[in-house]
Amino acid sequence: MEETKIKNLAAAAKRIKTAIGAGENIIVYGDTDLDGVCAAIMIGEMIKNAGGKTAAYYFPDREKEGYGITKTALEKLARLAPALLVAVDLGIGNFEEVKLARRAGFSVIIVDHHEILGGVPEADIVIDPKQPGDDYPFKFLAASGLVFKLAEEFFGADFCGNLRQSFAEMAALATIADMMPRQDDNIEIINEGLAALKRSFRPGLRAFFDTDAFFENDSRNFKSRLNKIIAVLNVRDIRNGLPAAFDLLTTDSLEKSKKLIREFLEINKLRREKINAAVAEIETQIDKSAPLIFCGRRDWDLNLLGTIASILAINHNKPVFVYKILNGQVQGAARSIDGVDSVALMKKCSELLITFGGHPKASGFRAKTENLEEFKECLTKNLDKS
Repeated sequence: MEETKIKNLAAAAKRIKTAIGAGENIIVYGDTDLDGVCAAIMIGEMIKNAGGKTAAYYFPDREKEGYGITKTALEKLARLAPALLVAVDLGIGNFEEVKLARRAGFSVIIVDHHEILGGVPEADIVIDPKQPGDDYPFKFLAASGLVFKLAEEFFGADFCGNLRQSFAEMAALATIADMMPRQDDNIEIINEGLAALKRSFRPGLRAFFDTDAFFENDSRNFKSRLNKIIAVLNVRDIRNGLPAAFDLLTTDSLEKSKKLIREFLEINKLRREKINAAVAEIETQIDKSAPLIFCGRRDWDLNLLGTIASILAINHNKPVFVYKILNGQVQGAARSIDGVDSVALMKKCSELLITFGGHPKASGFRAKTENLEEFKECLTKNLDKS
């Protein structure tokens, strides 16, 4: 009996090979979190190992552009069209943007793992185990886990040794960082990847174990070290158009890696102080009797909202929606609890939102400021019904 594969995996591998063979421009477009960064790096290394070249990497600045495939990004990348655009860890909700991309001369492959919102975009190829018609039994791979499966399809029997090891460690880190369930395929990826991580030849990962200050006042066990590595790699600072973690994980220099890690440690310390201050402030203002927490500020750091929401959701065991006020809009993060699907909840209020999407327990949204109060009321009303 033939093994069930993730839908469109073979088609995507073939299309990328065709683009390499024809010398097409290939753009790798990823989210700025660790899963998106690792997935983008893996796609780039897949292309390089097959003798191809990546024309550009693009990671949208969430605060300036928003999440996903953006119109701003397509305008900036238009000079490279016609081209193959491979979008990882995003894109499944970008219906209009994918149409724009194709009209501008881009072929589009989407590799995403987020919830499907009433169909999939009209991309050339879509990989998402949650899409209709995908019979693959395990639906909870990280985007990097999907790219790891794509690499298996792409390289075939040649996906072994150091090549496989370098992909496995990235997929494992991303799977853990994205808090994917530790079961089935994910267990296999994590076990293989963590074994590879301990003997990594990637300078950006080796440097963690060679930087004494990194594990100061910390236990020496591997799990503790791993959690600290992931916390630092999840810094979403954009530098010269690329996430800081991208620079660290792709450099060939051990010394540069150590320097970057020391910088990240300082950034992480400041982040933690900002998070603690925001949580403490919210704790003094929230209505403890309300079924959800809903609040925002203009001066909050957009990249910290997910962590702030996660802490509050754990502390109060209720759904949390926190947002940053922008010009006429808000952009926010939602974190939920067992039994409450944040994406399904927002879907009931979708007419009040510009965009939304993600996972049942971790998602995001964008709305007009004028719709905020009505959005809050809609969430509360539908939460009471669930």
